[in-house]
Amino acid sequence: MKLKVYADRMSQPCRAILIFCKVNRIDFEEVRIDLAKRQQLSPEFTAVNPMGQVPAIVDGRFQLFESHAILIYLACAFPGIADHWYPNDLSKRGKIHSVLDWHHSNLRRGAEAPFLLNTVPIPALGIKPNPQAAARAEKLLLSSLSKIESFWLKGNGKFLLGSSQPSIADLSLVCEIMQLEILDEREHNRILGPYKKVQQWIENTKNATRPHFDEVHTILFKAKARLQKPPSGRTINEASKKGELHSKM
Repeated sequence: MKLKVYADRMSQPCRAILIFCKVNRIDFEEVRIDLAKRQQLSPEFTAVNPMGQVPAIVDGRFQLFESHAILIYLACAFPGIADHWYPNDLSKRGKIHSVLDWHHSNLRRGAEAPFLLNTVPIPALGIKPNPQAAARAEKLLLSSLSKIESFWLKGNGKFLLGSSQPSIADLSLVCEIMQLEILDEREHNRILGPYKKVQQWIENTKNATRPHFDEVHTILFKAKARLQKPPSGRTINEASKKGELHSKM
């Protein structure tokens, strides 16, 4: 049976799974789960993942959730996957696991998602900006970007851990940071501008996974266009110059 990937492309971890499958020519069916419609809580989906979260996969009789676990499984279970994604060398694997574990307790938890959810108004999810929560989350986000810049990208390699080719860790973390594209240009540059090595690493990862990286992220750029137009039809930048918006955008 064909692999099934349950995903919402607005989700960072889902995009990492989809890009990995496409880059490595894994034959799969994408099953769309609309988080805005709470489809992840439907009986049909919770039969796949009782936690009610995306992504999840079904491979024959085997079911799996949690994006990092899925990436590791795909790298091991399907033939022809290049070794650089999840090397056979156990010391290199250990390093990749250290990045992935760090990701969940730093860049993702309390940083990226909370920062955006408390900065950008998202009517479809009923979420309004919370400046105090955004400020707390921004502090952890900037700390995480600083750690990537100074530690995880240490050395002359183009990718994490000094590697010359991307691993599943590169793909997972870059897809996380790409969520910042929802911000307007000024805010985006304020957050990412100081981190030149991070910016170059993002470009390196994009280039290594194109055209699939761009195609999977199309939904994010469409969402940005929608979010940057207030009801008046003016752009966020135009409204913010007049002091009419209270969020950081």
